[in-house]
Amino acid sequence: MSPESLARTPAPPYWAVLFTSRRTAADAEGYAETARVMAELSAAQPGFLGIESVRDADGVGITISYWTSEEAIHAWKRVARHREAQRTGRARWYEDYVVRVARVERAYTLEDSPTEGL
Repeated sequence: MSPESLARTPAPPYWAVLFTSRRTAADAEGYAETARVMAELSAAQPGFLGIESVRDADGVGITISYWTSEEAIHAWKRVARHREAQRTGRARWYEDYVVRVARVERAYTLEDSPTEGL
């Protein structure tokens, strides 16, 4: 992930959805295109703040999407094309995954990080 791909979020509080997954060995068909479409579609949703995603050589990935509210997250979960992608992911692309939803209380960058403590 390059520095340009770090999500620029507002001052907290806001929400994060952390999607950690392990892809199957036979996951290539349609995955990259679906991931691209989902990133574009989520960016058009009310309340979307940004996204960051990485995947290692073993197929383990973490995608974090940032949202203004829990309501925005629930609305994204109900989008028909997103639901379709979730079904396909469970059936074809993911060996395992975990979804975590968290409220971000503090955030800082390299430039404004405190020198001691959190």
